[in-house]
Amino acid sequence: MTILKCSATTCMYNQKELCSKGEIKVNGADARYADETCCASFQERTDTSAKNSFTEGCGCEKIQIDCKAAECTYNDNCKCTASAIGIAGEGACQCQDTKCTTFHCKCS
Repeated sequence: MTILKCSATTCMYNQKELCSKGEIKVNGADARYADETCCASFQERTDTSAKNSFTEGCGCEKIQIDCKAAECTYNDNCKCTASAIGIAGEGACQCQDTKCTTFHCKCS
């Protein structure tokens, strides 16, 4: 499993920069740059979702990551092999406002 640090504090799964979802999906099938990736699991926190996220689980430091960024160095059969990754998305309202900051294109 991969160590995750997430700055998308507006996500309903974010608990102190950790994720309570258990596993996330990173999109970016044609990505060549980190800005072309996103956390497809992002769900904007609302009053209702904020209450639910605290009852569904604790924030996990290590998490399973399903990666669709085919050109990422760390992608092995759609699984992230990086020892640690960052998801950026401070102030995000939708998944397109997030990105995998660890993304590194095989093409460079």
